[in-house]
Amino acid sequence: MRSLVIEAFRWGFWPLIVVGCGYATYLGLQTEWDMWIFNGIYLSFAVLLFFVERWLPYERSWLRNDGQIGADLAHTLLSKGAVQVLIVVGAVFGLAEHIGNSGSGLWPTHWPFLFQVLLGLVIIEAGLYLAHRIAHEVPLFWRFHAVHHSAPRLSFINTGRFHFVDTVVSVILSQPLLFLAGAPIEVFKMTSALTAFIGMMTHCNIDLKFGWLAYVFNTPTLHRFHHSRKLSEGNKNYGENLMLFDLMFGTYHNVAKRPSANIGISDPMPKTFLGQLAQPFLPRRIQAERNDLSENAEVGRI
Repeated sequence: MRSLVIEAFRWGFWPLIVVGCGYATYLGLQTEWDMWIFNGIYLSFAVLLFFVERWLPYERSWLRNDGQIGADLAHTLLSKGAVQVLIVVGAVFGLAEHIGNSGSGLWPTHWPFLFQVLLGLVIIEAGLYLAHRIAHEVPLFWRFHAVHHSAPRLSFINTGRFHFVDTVVSVILSQPLLFLAGAPIEVFKMTSALTAFIGMMTHCNIDLKFGWLAYVFNTPTLHRFHHSRKLSEGNKNYGENLMLFDLMFGTYHNVAKRPSANIGISDPMPKTFLGQLAQPFLPRRIQAERNDLSENAEVGRI
């Protein structure tokens, strides 16, 4: 009986949580306390993942403290969080005055709200995919994105471990697309919330199963391949929420094997928050002198 419960949990946890958090956020949008409600849902979600990771971990070794929890949280609050507040929220309340809460004539406001949100996810995914692929395949931008990939383990805690420059590029290439399309602010808020929920689930250290869902949405399994030290795996699965563009452009990777728990990068990366902020600005020559490449030639990314 216990094995059946665990198996059902592995298949059902991801869709139930994403749908549940999304619906609760939608209800919150109907009130004047929508931002407070979203933050409450998000924090409660994080607490839940903390306990589930310890009950059913994908990789038990990732439960050990890597000494970078403080840096991960600082990135979440001060780098990724601050940039999103300044750019995204500023855009919501600034640009919205010119576009209008009802959207422009280009946006299908007559559609059911669910379909408008799905359309919004596809639109921002185009920008997120482009930004993520550039971050991996253009050395200048990889310097900043490497901060995220330098994490030696995956956990909901390092979901927001992004250099602020990396976050700025991602936001600028994705979020304005919704405004240009004339999406209502409610759609913007909902897609942003779903991106936050899916992003935290993507990084979680929980042993889950997905089946056909992995061909539609980004999942923890797909993202573990993306964090591989091998470029043949790491330079794949760029999707943030959806795998649509990975399937379209040949960067989808999902094979019947267990993703390696040995993740990270070969290039040096400080363990402190300030050190990680400064690292991308170091001269390339200094980085090369300190580089300690592994025997696998695919490991080096810079």
